[in-house]
Amino acid sequence: MAKFGDHPPIPDSLEDLLKDNTVSTVFLKSDCPPRVKRGHITELEVVELDIEPFNRSKIEGISDELSISVEQNNEIRSDCFVEIDRHGCKVLQVGDLRITISWPPFSDGWEIIVVRPVAQPSLEEYNLDENLLNLIADLQNQGTLVSGMPGSGKSTLASAIAHWLDGKGAIVKTMESPRDLQLPQRVTQYAPLAEDEHSRGSMELTADILFLARPDFIVFDEVRKTKDFEVFGDCRLAGLGLLGVTHSASALEAIQRMIGRVELGILAQILTTVIHVEKGKISEVLQLGMAVKAPTGMQADLARPVIQVKRYPDGKVLHEIFSFGEQICIVDADGSASGDDMSPVQLLAAAQLKNQLSDDYGIKVHHVKFSGNVSAEIFVDESAIGVLVGQGGSTVKALEQEYEVKFNIKSARELPRGFRPPEDRYRSSWDLQTERSVGGRAWEDSYSKGKKERRAKRKGRRR
Repeated sequence: MAKFGDHPPIPDSLEDLLKDNTVSTVFLKSDCPPRVKRGHITELEVVELDIEPFNRSKIEGISDELSISVEQNNEIRSDCFVEIDRHGCKVLQVGDLRITISWPPFSDGWEIIVVRPVAQPSLEEYNLDENLLNLIADLQNQGTLVSGMPGSGKSTLASAIAHWLDGKGAIVKTMESPRDLQLPQRVTQYAPLAEDEHSRGSMELTADILFLARPDFIVFDEVRKTKDFEVFGDCRLAGLGLLGVTHSASALEAIQRMIGRVELGILAQILTTVIHVEKGKISEVLQLGMAVKAPTGMQADLARPVIQVKRYPDGKVLHEIFSFGEQICIVDADGSASGDDMSPVQLLAAAQLKNQLSDDYGIKVHHVKFSGNVSAEIFVDESAIGVLVGQGGSTVKALEQEYEVKFNIKSARELPRGFRPPEDRYRSSWDLQTERSVGGRAWEDSYSKGKKERRAKRKGRRR
């Protein structure tokens, strides 16, 4: 990949906007004043330039010139190519510049966004302590995520780590879409591989090739979609050292993005370390490990596999992740909840209520969430909401009297991603209509006698 400032000729009007070396991004939209993002990565600012707005024809002209430049230099420069070409959008790599061009109907107007890398720092410039350097040196045996908000410098850190490992003799490859990491020439950067010229590329196929290439270390830039996390897990279980880059607001949220996309039982094998970056600096490092114990705040006879999230380097356990029935729980190590706002006692009550309602009403209860001791939210399929609410709210009122808790019945679609049930895209309208009819009053009435009997038995046991 080209170094900072190294690109073939581009339109003068665009080159003029890049003369300031602190400019990292240029935003051009038809009939709007041009804007740039500039400054050091620790303090970026967006500035509107005091120049005449670019009209549609001028932006179209710049787009045509850029496409011609790529075509002319494609055979003589490896860093000039079309990364993505779709109806309404095109992404070009022009030397050190990644240029996104969009037009109607995809966007509401013609737009060009030019992104170039900041000067690439070495890993030594991060002033990391010896313990953290030793951890990074062992990344070849780990699955690691570098997380951060957009523009925080996570890809820059990933590039620095790849540079450093390459300098130590490791064979480094990358999987990127688009390919924009700044790396030595000998580090091959792979895009999603397509089966033929008419099909869309897939990182899964790219990973198949990388298995044959036998690298020591892989950088997977932009782990974002469910399929990306699955490919990440597959590479890790094959024994490859992997460094993924993902968007998240904190290190814990990066872990939460994995939950629901890989099996919880192997999460700690797939993901061992999370390095969170803020404003170009490492702000937090977490490590994951598995232990068999009772979750914090629960009785010893409830021991189960628990994923411990530890702070690096002191090893303090900050969070615990475990399954309770079909429910995945993230709890702070002090016993309070994280993310789901339930204590261990509430988690136990939620699991029991979930099972009881599923048995009594013959429906799928996806999640139960308590808020304090007086209210709870019950998440079910949309077709089953009427079963729990009942005619005129009769069923939910009876449940509230029985459990002495205020219930709010909600659709499972309102759940966070990790708890949400997968959608069946192949489900027919007849199937949906049948489920609605099964969830109606006639079905409810046929079970009413059984429900009353089971409810009476529970009340007898409580006495």
